[in-house]
Amino acid sequence: EVQLVESGGGLVQAGGSLRLSCAASGFTFDDYAIAWFRQAPGKEREGVSCISNSNGNTYYDDSVRGRFTISSDNAKNTVYLQMNSLKPRDTAVYYCAATTARTCPQETYNYDYWGQGTQVTVSS
Repeated sequence: EVQLVESGGGLVQAGGSLRLSCAASGFTFDDYAIAWFRQAPGKEREGVSCISNSNGNTYYDDSVRGRFTISSDNAKNTVYLQMNSLKPRDTAVYYCAATTARTCPQETYNYDYWGQGTQVTVSS
C-alpha cells in the first residue's frame, strides 16, 4: 500500500521555523520526485518546493526561495521541508506528493500519490 504521511505542522509566530516531514512507503522512493504543495482557505493548491530523488535537482517557488529548504533522506524514504522566517501568508495545509516525472511538474495532475496534509499556521 502506497502511503505518504506528513508531520511537523503546527502554530508558530511570524519569523519562526518549522520542519515538515514526508514519510513514504509502498513505492520505489529513488524513482520519484517528491513535492510540497500548500493550500490556503479559498485558494488553489500551489507548488512550494520539490526534489528529484533520481538526480537531486530541487525547485522552489519564488515566494519561499531563500527561506525554505527541501532535502531527502533516501535511507529513510523521507523528504523534509525546513521552513524558516515564516510569514502569516505561509499559513496553509501543506501536502507532499510523489511523481515519476524526473523533473518537478507544477501541475497537481502530474502527481500519482498524495499525503493527507498537515496544517501550518503562522501568527502575526
